Amino acid sequence: NGVHLAANVFVATVLLWLLLRTWADLNPIWAISSMVAASDPVVKQAAKTFRGRIVNSLVGSAVGMLVLLVEGPSAWQLPIAMSAAVIVSSYIVRQPTMFRQAPITAAIVIAAGLEKHSKLSGVELGVRRVGEVLLGCLVGVLVSWVMARLWPLPPPPPGPAKPGSA
Repeated sequence: NGVHLAANVFVATVLLWLLLRTWADLNPIWAISSMVAASDPVVKQAAKTFRGRIVNSLVGSAVGMLVLLVEGPSAWQLPIAMSAAVIVSSYIVRQPTMFRQAPITAAIVIAAGLEKHSKLSGVELGVRRVGEVLLGCLVGVLVSWVMARLWPLPPPPPGPAKPGSA
């Protein structure tokens, strides 16, 4: 599995680098880090992680933007937005896979507002970064799917025989 994952990460990193750095002149680090989290040689696991990351990224983004727009950029908004994103993700949305992505994404949005010292610029930069995160997730799961078709994993070795099954 390690060699398969390494191949997935290599291919997806090259794709994201070409898409974002070469053609869009953007720093691809947000997309690449998200791609790694969404990549898996087992496509079912990659799809599960992808769904959890997408849902929780959207939750965190919405919470972060709401806090940023209502309160404006302030260091105190960071723990408020992150905590609120955890509550929404845990008790309202209830998407347990990658639930930690919600506060991470809220932090990305709030940090963008702090960096730009502006609600509007922060929202704009936050949306771009969240878009990069979502693009990374999408590329990660697509590369996992394509690589599983081109280079399937070997079947798992048989486990120990269960008593009475011989």
